[in-house]
Amino acid sequence: MNYFLNASVELANQRDYLDQLFRVYPLMPDSVREVDSVKWSEFEKAFEGGKNEAVLEALLKFDLFAFKDSYVAYLRRDRSAIKRNPQTVARLCGRLKEMGLGEIYKQISSPKETNRQIGPLFRRFLQSGATGLPLLKFDDFVEFNGSAVLDESDAKMAEFASAFLGYKREKGLDLIARVGGKFVIGEAKFLTDFGGHQNAQLEDALALLEQNLSQNVVKVAILDGVCYIKGKNKLYTQICQCGESGKNIFSALLLREFLFSC
Repeated sequence: MNYFLNASVELANQRDYLDQLFRVYPLMPDSVREVDSVKWSEFEKAFEGGKNEAVLEALLKFDLFAFKDSYVAYLRRDRSAIKRNPQTVARLCGRLKEMGLGEIYKQISSPKETNRQIGPLFRRFLQSGATGLPLLKFDDFVEFNGSAVLDESDAKMAEFASAFLGYKREKGLDLIARVGGKFVIGEAKFLTDFGGHQNAQLEDALALLEQNLSQNVVKVAILDGVCYIKGKNKLYTQICQCGESGKNIFSALLLREFLFSC
């Protein structure tokens, strides 16, 4: 197991790992979502008028539906299906009538789930100056010869990696840094539990480590969460196997140390 992976495991199992990790991923319950008053008035009118198709059309304009149902996503993507499927529409609207306006409003104004907040948090961590390196936009980063972190969108990061580093994946990256004449690129994941989706998140991060890129590129998987819990679980086993083969896996809490070791 390489030094930084071993240090990450020790940090997670022997020290105040979660307390420290909150600096990187400060997950907090959001305040209630703001409900557009015009859209709500339109929905109320349709609801009180008992026009099922109009009820669904109006409710689908909000980010959240009033309850989870596997057929709602289809209707969001093909509104014409509302007219073609009267039984499905009647079933959904029957549930809405049982709920009533008060409960519907409560549900569509629910806070975002914390696992949906994770994506932007690592970028905010970088923007806080946590690496100790300057943050530069695309053009400045291209022209700058010193150590720095590229501060751009996923698409721009992928564009840079494709143009200069031989990167061929379509998805963006969470980190591109230039340190000591090398480029460090990586994906950051906070694995909050064991299970299918989390396993897929890990596989996604580890897939980057298998890419054939320019010789001056260092690939890293910046992982945090339950993957560091020692035991017979798939996540821990996978990262240990990768670490034994020399691949770079470590916690975001060790990112600065890793960059300055390059």
